[in-house]
Amino acid sequence: MKFGGTSVGRPERMHQVKDLITRGDEPTIVVLSALSGTTNALVGISDALAAGDKSLAKERIDALHAHYLEFYPALLKKAPTQAKAEAIIREHFEFLNILLKISFNEAINRDILAQGELISTKLFYTLLEELEIPAVFLPALDFMSIDENSEPELGKISEKLTAILSKYPDGRLFITQGYICKNHKNEVDNLKRGGSDYTASLIAAAIKASVCEIWTDIDGMHNNDPRIVDRTRPIAELSFDEAAELAYFGAKILHPASIWPAQLHKVPVRLLNTMDPSAQGTLIKETVESRGVKAIAAKDGITAIKIKSSRMLLAYGFLRRIFEVFEKYKTPIDMITTSEVAVSVTIDDLSHLEQIIAELRAFGTVEVDRDQAIICIVGNMVSETKGAIKSVMDSLVDIPIRMVSYGGSRHNVSILVDAQYKIPALKSLNEGVFRW
Repeated sequence: MKFGGTSVGRPERMHQVKDLITRGDEPTIVVLSALSGTTNALVGISDALAAGDKSLAKERIDALHAHYLEFYPALLKKAPTQAKAEAIIREHFEFLNILLKISFNEAINRDILAQGELISTKLFYTLLEELEIPAVFLPALDFMSIDENSEPELGKISEKLTAILSKYPDGRLFITQGYICKNHKNEVDNLKRGGSDYTASLIAAAIKASVCEIWTDIDGMHNNDPRIVDRTRPIAELSFDEAAELAYFGAKILHPASIWPAQLHKVPVRLLNTMDPSAQGTLIKETVESRGVKAIAAKDGITAIKIKSSRMLLAYGFLRRIFEVFEKYKTPIDMITTSEVAVSVTIDDLSHLEQIIAELRAFGTVEVDRDQAIICIVGNMVSETKGAIKSVMDSLVDIPIRMVSYGGSRHNVSILVDAQYKIPALKSLNEGVFRW
């Protein structure tokens, strides 16, 4: 069971989490994120230190410290556990203040970012102690690891975690941190932003759990973006492939990487709402029966690159050489379309854009369109469902379309539009595809 920042962001919500994790009868591993707002605050502290502005860093440390000093008395009622919580908070903020006196580097940055999950889990564990609920504190740094390419080492994670759990044969409740891990140098590292979902899925795969529950503040994955479109509804069931497409192309409820570990070991994933535990939510599993369009998502910050060359006609190896440029700069491609004389691709990582463009000019003329958005239409066998594509295109008749990717996946049709048309496109699709 994984609980995000908003699910543990207030003392009363931690009490709700306590109720949720104690209502089942299966042994349970609980993965907690940092309190909402904490990771952003820690990033701010790290940014100030990186810029050499120690007074600003100190100001931000003190502001975050004050938040926790207000948090724990509302969470805990007994003097001994309040004293323990105060000591926990003092220890972690003493660590942050020590960093004001030493040279900043990337390893320190990662240490700073780890503090949120460490504090939240220790405070929650203290709450369980106060309420005399038996639990085991399970430090993620003892078993969660990534290799030199920052990829999780699932085999090692499974081996270490299984060995640790074997020491507690009667254990029913285990509390651990999301997001944080050790890298191949045995330094504190992380699974990047949103990585608590990833942690939960990796743990579920490592122990072959009966289910992986992701608890957030929304009742499942919706069929469109509820922040933009008025009338949306949660989707009851998705296949792993459908969920992976939606997560990658913009559905914010689930971290894109968090699908594959559960899918690998066929562990069903449930997306549930901490604020409304009775809501059905979304079940993600190996296969689903329903066909047609199920959901629409959008990914911002896209740049389209078109390489046009008359030499491309019938030239074998041309695409390989194009892709090698992106591989050289470790820049993933989202979409690709081709014609006899041109190839268009989209990327969202602009770190090496100028170098990429310079090298692509060896193949022909290069055109770049920034500020684009990918609209992703997802559903089981959507590319083969009669009338599905017609309803999509009819809905977008007034929207200029830059690219279409159709047939690369049986579960996804992707359309590239200028960012200014993203919201009108999502609203038009909601009406045209879902008839709302």
